[in-house]
Amino acid sequence: MLSILRKARLKDKEMRVLLLGLDAAGKTTICKKLLGEPTDSVSPTLGFIIKTIEHGGFRLNVWDVGGQKTLRTYWKNYFEKTDTLVWVVDGTDGARLPDCRDELHRLLQEERLTGASLLVFKNKSDVPGCLSEDAVREALELDSIRSHRWTIISCSAVTGMNLDAGLEWVVQDAKERLFLF
Repeated sequence: MLSILRKARLKDKEMRVLLLGLDAAGKTTICKKLLGEPTDSVSPTLGFIIKTIEHGGFRLNVWDVGGQKTLRTYWKNYFEKTDTLVWVVDGTDGARLPDCRDELHRLLQEERLTGASLLVFKNKSDVPGCLSEDAVREALELDSIRSHRWTIISCSAVTGMNLDAGLEWVVQDAKERLFLF
């Protein structure tokens, strides 16, 4: 039934994308870069921001939600009708990867995120000393995820590297999962 409802809604080629991750991972910078907005003055998100991004003929309504520890209990208020969860990881902050893993796996147990796909953006890949994709995959225990379709893509919110590739995966995944075409 859920699949039928999703298909009906997606006939309009509109998707709900939830952008989460720990604070300072680069979520808002990613949104701004994708929209061609200046990224030199990004401040912490103290709630949420909704941005609409057009990609591949789809309208992606992106909910960028603050990642500070005090805000994480409110994340559940944004789960409804999510098609894709984009989890942003700071690839230069190995010390916080255990917290990042725990938060991600807690999210994936949420009933209202059932059926949503998972895109993990390993951000700050342009920074010297950034962790490898394999190191982040292992630290987040991504290979143990069986409940959601997922992929990990190295990116840079500042340079824009691989951001379009991530959006392309989101759109292609929706087409395959939801039998749109």
